[in-house]
Amino acid sequence: MRFLWRSFLTGLLVIFPALLTIFILQLLGGWIVQVVINPLARLLSPWVAPGWGTVMARTAIWVGFVVFVILLGIGTRILVVRRLLNMGEGLVRRVPMVGKIYGTVREIAEAFGGGRRGAFTRVVLLQWPRPGLYAVGFVTSQSEGEVQEKTPGTVVSVFVPTTPNPTSGYLILAERDQLIPMEMSVEDGMRLVVSGGVVGPGVKSPMENNR
Repeated sequence: MRFLWRSFLTGLLVIFPALLTIFILQLLGGWIVQVVINPLARLLSPWVAPGWGTVMARTAIWVGFVVFVILLGIGTRILVVRRLLNMGEGLVRRVPMVGKIYGTVREIAEAFGGGRRGAFTRVVLLQWPRPGLYAVGFVTSQSEGEVQEKTPGTVVSVFVPTTPNPTSGYLILAERDQLIPMEMSVEDGMRLVVSGGVVGPGVKSPMENNR
């Protein structure tokens, strides 16, 4: 029973962020429907056919959202707007649980989007967790400071993600000459990890194999 209880708590911690995200999205969606879509549909109903008011209101919301995101992206190039966004991000990061989830998602997005220098620069193979077994890793940077001073060779920081959830993984400090460089891109390497080896460069998907 103790083992089952610990396993239940571990699974709950894994699924809780996803459930919290779905709950927040549902609350946000319900708020948008009640505050924005329904009043806008009522305003349009005298001039459009029955049922079209809601459709037009939803379409207007999506178009407005896309325009807002585009303007927000343009605004990040302006110093004042960028500082305001940074202040807002700092407030979000201070919210318990929400800040943790936001920070993790933001770091992953920056890593793949090129927002951080040296993050996920290339794909490598390394023998881990023991010799004879190989894992796909992503080089983040060359270690410096105390780590480099207390190791005999040139040490490189490698992130080894888990399958199928790449948001968790292990930080491996490996000697550079022990790594096997790969020619695949970071996106192809992550696709290989997420699919469990089913899809990736040089690996056909099940649909292609059935052709």
